[in-house]
Amino acid sequence: MKPLDTVLAAHRAYLLGWNIGVAGGPGHPTYRSDVPHAPLNGVLRVVGRTPQDALSEARTRLHGVPRIWWVGPESDAGTADGLVSLGAAQVARMPIMTVGIGAVPEVPTPAGVRIAETADLATFVPAYARVSGIPADGVAATIEREKAFTGEGTVLRLAGHLDDGRIVATAVAWISHGLVTLYFVGTQPAQRRRGIGAAMTRAALTLAAERGARTAALTSTAVAESVYRSLGFRPVGEFRLLTF
Repeated sequence: MKPLDTVLAAHRAYLLGWNIGVAGGPGHPTYRSDVPHAPLNGVLRVVGRTPQDALSEARTRLHGVPRIWWVGPESDAGTADGLVSLGAAQVARMPIMTVGIGAVPEVPTPAGVRIAETADLATFVPAYARVSGIPADGVAATIEREKAFTGEGTVLRLAGHLDDGRIVATAVAWISHGLVTLYFVGTQPAQRRRGIGAAMTRAALTLAAERGARTAALTSTAVAESVYRSLGFRPVGEFRLLTF
């Protein structure tokens, strides 16, 4: 298993791959995609800065876009509470979860679903946008940022198709720092509770293992945590997500 600091470094590398413009220094990295979706614009940590100074700089860098602040284990102690005292609002607590890929059980793909890699961003991005909350008027910008993604690693995009070709589930596997981190894992509402999300996750890990990854990581919503636990993922840390 990879240590937590490596997991966090891989997470930073993915989100910084969405960035346009200035990203900030190592003690206060920010990323801005200009996509109108808060998780794609934000702050990744604060080290050696007062919350007030960090918040002032972040507001300048991220002015005009929805954004979040990932306050995790590598930020200075007291950062989250300091930001809240300055007017930031906590919107979620998300566990950071990892698993050794070799320990993940096999998962059957539900009948009528076919999971495969895809390079068709014109259909893939709208599918994950509907599930993750990216507004319709932000899809075009998301596609352009996906095309221009500059992260140091490998992106694998998986789509779950029905027999009629419709995409009902998505997953993005980011291979960096010797592990795979998962993003945009989601299933369209009408197809949930069929085991598609678990199958998508297992398929993504299989592809990543074929490319040398041995550890998998992700951040989970409360709704999805039980699914990931059933696959063997366990919490190793936590992010407090703030808006500002």
